Amino acid sequence: MAKAAAKAPLYRCAECGWSSAKWAGRCGECQAWGTVAEVGAAKGATQAKRSSTPAIPITSIDITQAQASSTGISEFDRALGGGFVPGAVLLLAGEPGVGKSTLLLTVAAEWANQGNKVLYVTGEESAAQVRLRAERIGALSDSLYLVAETDLGLTLGHVEETQPSLLIVDSVQTIQSSDIEGVSGGVTQVKEVAAALIATAKARNMTTVLVGHVTKDGSVAGPRALEHLVDVVLQFEGDRHGPLRLVRAVKNRYGPADEIGCFELSEDGIHGLPDPSGLFLGDRTTPAAGTCVTITVEGKRPLVAEVQALIAPSSSPQPRRVTSGLDSSRTAMMLGILERRANLKLSTADCFVATVGGMRLLEPATDLATALAIVSSVKDVPLPSSLVAIGEIGLAGDIRRVTGLEKRLSEASRLGFTHAIIPAGAQVKVAGITTHPVANISEAITAIGEVARQRD
Repeated sequence: MAKAAAKAPLYRCAECGWSSAKWAGRCGECQAWGTVAEVGAAKGATQAKRSSTPAIPITSIDITQAQASSTGISEFDRALGGGFVPGAVLLLAGEPGVGKSTLLLTVAAEWANQGNKVLYVTGEESAAQVRLRAERIGALSDSLYLVAETDLGLTLGHVEETQPSLLIVDSVQTIQSSDIEGVSGGVTQVKEVAAALIATAKARNMTTVLVGHVTKDGSVAGPRALEHLVDVVLQFEGDRHGPLRLVRAVKNRYGPADEIGCFELSEDGIHGLPDPSGLFLGDRTTPAAGTCVTITVEGKRPLVAEVQALIAPSSSPQPRRVTSGLDSSRTAMMLGILERRANLKLSTADCFVATVGGMRLLEPATDLATALAIVSSVKDVPLPSSLVAIGEIGLAGDIRRVTGLEKRLSEASRLGFTHAIIPAGAQVKVAGITTHPVANISEAITAIGEVARQRD
């Protein structure tokens, strides 16, 4: 009898998991180069099996085990949607030196002070270094266990021995499995380590926090599948030279995925900021040309932010376009709209646009403030200090409505602003705020003069 033909090998993308019967230099799903590798022979059709845990009606499932418990830090709870959920796996990513370890040490100490066991695994520093930092920021507790380890097997052994309710791994790129080939931090190693830690967390109903590195563009380093495996993905943002830090939830299976927590980093540790609006404003005592205030909404929280613009004649045939805290492509669109719809000469000028305090403004509702800051810089005329501008700008120069306008204006009124330029047609009235509805960018520029005359 002739031998059965050998099954063809299977090739899979290490980034997105796309599989193919033939090797390809470029993934057919995520278009990444050099990520397709052989993973073994393709298997036949999977046969049905009888499960030991049959399906039950959804109304019979106990939800008490999935309820969140407060971490003891209100701003961190806000970003998580209530706190730690038993068995949840969190991925906290941020740039080097931004304060990830300081934040997690503070969270670990607060959790331990509530009578819970915490295991902190550090793969980047020695135990003595972490101990010194914990002493400096006041994050010491007898229920907080610390170990410096980079081997996955030994890490799981420490979990067996300590039996913690919270495991923190700093960072997942430094842990390596001896059963898998490849260097620590590689695609294969990171996926294997993450899968093992996630399986342990689910089996023990243990909350786990994995610290991840980021690439130059700010995204999580390693395989993209890592973000799909975990339950919560948190981005830790902030200017290394400033005190403000933001924890932004970009994925959350247990709560809202658009909330942020605000913190202030100092020498004695990191502290929550329930009202951070003042950090995003410059000096308002002497108004300067090229600045405009807007109200952005992060999750359920309205935040006051200031946009600054500097337009100067360029000595280069290719004028510079520099942004900080704003989407560069959207800012370039604002420049094009102003040149075409407001007759401003910007094609031969260097344009620098930034936010105050390291704030990131990504929502379209801040378009109007960006445009008016540019107009103010070009005309060298300061905008009234009592003015805020809220609205999205279309390519035709029209001002479009935005969501949560009443919430934004209420926050502006609370902070002492008295005038607001808003999209036409918005039926919103807030005590203490005089609104100036505008339909296009030309009317918005005209409204600035109306605000100045009313103040006089």
